[in-house]
Amino acid sequence: MSIEDLLYKPQNSLVVQSLHSRLGAEPTNGDGFGVGWYGSTETPGVFRSAEPAWNDRNLRELAAHVASPLVFAHIRASIGSPVQQTNCHPFRHGRWLWMHNGYLDGFAALKRDLLVTVDPDLFPSIEGSTDSELFFFLALTFGLAEDPPAAVARAVGCIEETAQRHGVAFPVQMTVATTDGQTVWAFRYSSEGRSRSLFHSTDVSTLRHQYPDNPMLHGLSDDARLVVSEPLGDLRGAWREVPESTSITVRGGAEELHDFEPA
Repeated sequence: MSIEDLLYKPQNSLVVQSLHSRLGAEPTNGDGFGVGWYGSTETPGVFRSAEPAWNDRNLRELAAHVASPLVFAHIRASIGSPVQQTNCHPFRHGRWLWMHNGYLDGFAALKRDLLVTVDPDLFPSIEGSTDSELFFFLALTFGLAEDPPAAVARAVGCIEETAQRHGVAFPVQMTVATTDGQTVWAFRYSSEGRSRSLFHSTDVSTLRHQYPDNPMLHGLSDDARLVVSEPLGDLRGAWREVPESTSITVRGGAEELHDFEPA
């Protein structure tokens, strides 16, 4: 499927959400964007820009000519860190991509302690200044490549333990998505139990029978799955909300949901 089919064509596409988000903390997400995709090489391609997604002609051109079996896309609304390319998601390390919707409360106070926790071999690869990228490198430090759910749980536990020492009550607000190019893991969690929204698509073949005239559904294979911050359209029965404190694993057209808690 082309990137254009995901970013521009749905009724509530990500480019539409960059201007008019329905469920996001900010209605406008104009502080940059990024797209990551897997192709014929070992590592994924990444295109990131500090421009608003709705105003970037290069994104429109790229999206129309790139097709991929697995795509990550993100729009950004900064809550303090600089608007620059290195702070745009998705972040990449080797075969891994990472996106984070949310924030780490009290990050300025926690940053030094969290930075020194990062594996020294990984530390030089940190390019930006966001809490989201540091979160990624904590997960890598705690074994993301071996066991993603356990690594993310350990990273969240580390952040919450550090925050407790600094008197920050509810440090973690997150929906996170990460992938190695074969499997996608997504997580919905917050320290206070009021997380940002997260949805996953239902079975495409069933939807195709329900909506035979919908062109987007006919462009998707039966095993296609989407994990999104908010639904891309209003088709009844097309989306299921991921529950609070839950992780979802998507591979080969199947998804599994599991309880998630910090370790």
